Amino acid sequence: MSHYEDYRERFQCVKMERRNGVLELTLHTQGDSLRWSLAVHSELPEVFRVVGDDAENKVVILTGCGAEFTGPRVTTDRPALFPNGFKYDLADRIIREGKALLMNFLEIDVPIVAAINGPAWRHGELPLLADIVLAADTASLQDSAHFGAGLVPGDGMHVVMPLLLGANRGRHFLITGDTIDAHKACELGLYAEVLPASQLRARAWEVAEKIARRPASLVRRTRALLNEPIKRQMQELLGMGLQVEMLALAGLDS
Repeated sequence: MSHYEDYRERFQCVKMERRNGVLELTLHTQGDSLRWSLAVHSELPEVFRVVGDDAENKVVILTGCGAEFTGPRVTTDRPALFPNGFKYDLADRIIREGKALLMNFLEIDVPIVAAINGPAWRHGELPLLADIVLAADTASLQDSAHFGAGLVPGDGMHVVMPLLLGANRGRHFLITGDTIDAHKACELGLYAEVLPASQLRARAWEVAEKIARRPASLVRRTRALLNEPIKRQMQELLGMGLQVEMLALAGLDS
C-alpha cells in the first residue's frame, strides 16, 4: 500500500497535488515541458505503480507543464538511443521499463483524466490511454521518435493508434510521421474535448471532482470493465513490439 505523503516529492519528472481524492500528476523537466530521456523512462513506471497502489486516490489527472506535453520533437532519421553502439544490457532495460510504463499505467484502478496541454511529440499513447481525454487547442500529436527517427514504433503506439484510429489510418500515422492537430484529433475521436489552454486545467478538475463524488466501488469497477480489452491487447502485443524495436536497432550496427 502506498501513501501520498511518502511519494509526493519522491520523483524528479512529476509534480503532484491531491485534493479530495483527486491526484494531479504534472509531467515536467526542471519546471518546464517534459524532455523524454532514459531517466524519465526509468522513473515513470514507478510513479504509476505507487499511484495505483494508493487506495486514497479516487481519480488521477495526467497533464504537462509549459508549452508542450512531451518532447523534444525528434527530427533526425538516425536513432540516438545507442550512440556508442548497440548494448544488450541497455536494450533489456528498455524492454523491461517499456512494459512496466504502460502496464503500470493501465493497472491504476481509478479513472484517469488526461489534460493535454500542448503537443505530444513523444509517447502520445500515454494520454490517449486515459479514460477521458481533454486537450488544449495547441495539442498536436505526432509519433516523432519512431519510424521517421529510425525506430520501429513498438513501445505501445503500435497498439494504441490502430486501436483508436482504425488499422489503416493508424498504420498511416505511424509510418508517415504525420502531425494531427487538436481539432482534427477531436474529429477522429482521439480527444473528447478541445479547449483554450487557459481553461484546460479547470475543466480537468471539474470532470475529475465530479467522478470522485461517485461511490468508490462504482468508479473502480467501471474503470476495470472498460479498461480490460485494452489491457488484454497490450499484454499480447506490447512485449513483442519492444523486442522488435530493439532487434531492428541491433541490425543497424551489424
